Amino acid sequence: MRSRYDWGNWARGALAFALGALLTSCSPGTFQIGSRTLGWGNPPTNVGTAPNSAGPIQQAPQTGGERFGRGPVQVALLLPLSGEPSLAELGKSLANSSKLAMAFIEANPNIAENTTITLRDTGDSAAGAAAAANAAVQSGAKLILGPLKGDQVAAAGAVARAAGVPMIGFANNPALAGQGVYLLSVLPDAEMKRSLAYVKAQGRRGIGGAFPSTPYGDALATAFRQQAIAAGFAPNAVYTFTAANEAAQIVGQAKQQIDRGMIDTLFIPDRASAPAFATALASAGVGRDAVQIVGSADWAGDQTILSTPGLAGAIFPAVDEAGFAAITGDYQSRFGTRPHPMATIAYTATILANVNTLSMATPPYNPGLVTSPSGFNGRDGQFRFLSNGRAEYALVIKTIETGAATTVEGPKL
Repeated sequence: MRSRYDWGNWARGALAFALGALLTSCSPGTFQIGSRTLGWGNPPTNVGTAPNSAGPIQQAPQTGGERFGRGPVQVALLLPLSGEPSLAELGKSLANSSKLAMAFIEANPNIAENTTITLRDTGDSAAGAAAAANAAVQSGAKLILGPLKGDQVAAAGAVARAAGVPMIGFANNPALAGQGVYLLSVLPDAEMKRSLAYVKAQGRRGIGGAFPSTPYGDALATAFRQQAIAAGFAPNAVYTFTAANEAAQIVGQAKQQIDRGMIDTLFIPDRASAPAFATALASAGVGRDAVQIVGSADWAGDQTILSTPGLAGAIFPAVDEAGFAAITGDYQSRFGTRPHPMATIAYTATILANVNTLSMATPPYNPGLVTSPSGFNGRDGQFRFLSNGRAEYALVIKTIETGAATTVEGPKL
C-alpha cells in the first residue's frame, strides 16, 4: 500500500546486500551487515556537543562543501570523503547517489524542488563528523543526513541535538537513535521481528539463538529476546560464543532440547560462524526437517553461506533488490561505475528530505510527521520511523537452495 508521503511511482527496492569489497575489516569497533561494514561505536568522549564548542570538532576535513539542488530548505549531507580509502570510496558513492536523486527531483515536473543539499566531509573520525555537523548547524541546515559510522553518528548527533536540528543517520547501532536522531538503516530489531513473524506463521514453536560476544552480537541477542517475547515465544535458549569453533559445543548443549522438540528453530545471524554451526548440526544428526535455521540480512550475497550444504533450506530476512537495480543504470551512465550496494540509502534520504509535507512544514521535519505510522516508500522499500528514532523496513524472507537465495515471502513490515 502506498504511503501518503510517497514521492512518485517507485518500485519497492533494496540495498542489495551483496558483499562488496569495501570495508571488510573486522577490527574492534566495526561490524559487517551485508555490504555494510560500519563502526558500531559508542558515544565518544572529549568531542564537542554544541555548535560553538571548541576542541576536537575544529579538526574538520573541510568547512564547506559542494551544493546541489535549488530549493529554499537547507539540508546537510555528512559523508566520509577523505581519510581511510575504502570508507572514502563508499562516501563518494553515497554522495553520487544523492546527486542522482536530486537530478530525479529536478527532472520530474510533478515534484517540487524544496531542498538544497550541502555535502560536508566528515573524514573517518568522530571529531570530523562533529565538526561537519557544527558547520551545518551554523550555516542554517534544517536537517542533517548521515553520517555513516556509529561513532560519527554519536558525535554528530550530539551536536544536532544541542542545536535542535533533526538528523537522519546511516549507522546500524540502534542505541544511537532517539531524541531527534533517526536511523535510516535495517536494524536488528526489524530483522528479528520479520523473521520471528515468519517462523511463527509456519507453525514453529520453540526457538533458540546463538550470538557472538561482540557489541553487534549483543544487539542481535537483545533484539532476539525482545522481539521473541513480543511474538509470543519464550526465548530461553540463548547462547553466546567468542569464536566459531565453539559451535559444536553449543549444538551439543542444545541437542537435548532439539531432540525433545523444544527447539525447532535456531537463529544463527552471524555470517562468519553460520557455516560452522551448520556443520555442527549435521554432525550431530540434526537435519533441516528437525530445525529451521534462520540467518540475518548479513547473509545476503555471501557465496560461502550460499554454498554451504548444511545451510540449504535456511531462511533469512533481506531487502528486495529491485530498488538498487532501478538506479544502477542511471548511476553507471552518469558516474561511469556501478554504485556501492549501500547507495540506495543516500538516494532515499535525499528524496525523503525533499518531501513537501516534511520539508515545508512548520517547523520542518517535525517528529509528528517524520514518525507517521503510514511511513514512506523509498528505494529500499516501504519503511517508517518509530518514536524511538529507529526504522522499520518491509523485509522479504529468502531461502537458500542449490547455491542461490530465492524469495519465499514478499516484503512485510
